[in-house]
Amino acid sequence: MKQVHLVFVIALLFLVPAVSNAQQNRDRFRRWDKNNDGKLTKDEMPEQAVKVFGRLDANRDNTVTREEYDAFLKRRDRPRNQTRQAIAPTHADLSYGKHEKQAFDLWLAKSKDGEPTPLVIYIHGGGFRGGDKNSSRGQPIQDYLNQGVSFASMNYRLSDVGPYPIMMHDAARGLQHIRSKAKEWNLDGDRVACYGGSAGAGISLWLGFHDDLADPNSKDLIARQSTRIVAAGTTGGQSTYDMRTFREWFGVPNLKPHPALVTFYGVQKDEDWESDRVKKLMADASPITHLTKDDPPVFMTYGKGDVPVDENSDPGLWVHHARLGLKLKEAMKAINLECHVTWRDNQSADYKDIHTFLREKVSATSAGRR
Repeated sequence: MKQVHLVFVIALLFLVPAVSNAQQNRDRFRRWDKNNDGKLTKDEMPEQAVKVFGRLDANRDNTVTREEYDAFLKRRDRPRNQTRQAIAPTHADLSYGKHEKQAFDLWLAKSKDGEPTPLVIYIHGGGFRGGDKNSSRGQPIQDYLNQGVSFASMNYRLSDVGPYPIMMHDAARGLQHIRSKAKEWNLDGDRVACYGGSAGAGISLWLGFHDDLADPNSKDLIARQSTRIVAAGTTGGQSTYDMRTFREWFGVPNLKPHPALVTFYGVQKDEDWESDRVKKLMADASPITHLTKDDPPVFMTYGKGDVPVDENSDPGLWVHHARLGLKLKEAMKAINLECHVTWRDNQSADYKDIHTFLREKVSATSAGRR
């Protein structure tokens, strides 16, 4: 019922025929853009449009640019046979733990000459408070499979279950579980990469940089498996989750914590931010804390470039800010590691997109260190 209502709202919002009228759409954007700054806020848009604001605001910065508006219309007007289709996984809802969120879907690529296939794992975003592995379904999966790369999409426990580090440890355990079954699924356990958006991006970076969590002496076969990966990709990703670092990097001493970080660290009152417990968690949760010279290459993409941030900026802006990628790139460059940081007007000259990067890294003949 909710989905039907949303479709109705979208229809009311644009009031155009099935075939898009480009001039009418341009006039509508200009009419709504009352201050002529080239972007829309909720206050500028009619009530019906605000109801689907989240779908228009692709990078979650609480404004809708002309590009985001046009991209939404393009998706809406795409013929049915070109819309993103769900691709049934080879294995669905495979458990790697007792909690219902400790599960993943797996798509196995056809092997060439019986050789084990590399694997890319998608880890969803949602501020550690929401999201689901089903958000990965679509054309990117088919592209990986067409290139002989298997694909997995992973869930993990959220902050309503407990604070950091359960999210990162769940993803690590899921990776170990897959590696323990590599022979059964004809996967190359040495050639695995991870990527995701927002929280999933941070988890992917954390796995990329953190010391191997494998316990070679464990009686548990899964726990013996490596948690290292050959590459990490991020969309709107965070290289830090430390409020002290956010304030330093943006030069805003009074920057207030993002609401998602409150539950991520189990903060009950403002004084908790100054406690040793939270300070230790913030440092350990931040991927850049674990960066060393033997870590894998990274590809990071953002909706906007290094735009200004002040104490009144929406938290959704600075927590998905390109500066978080640029700071990581600076640190990685200092120790001769590969890191690409891109945004809408600054695309990478080396790779078409994050998927091209990941496919190349996992398909390399030499997987390097796990």
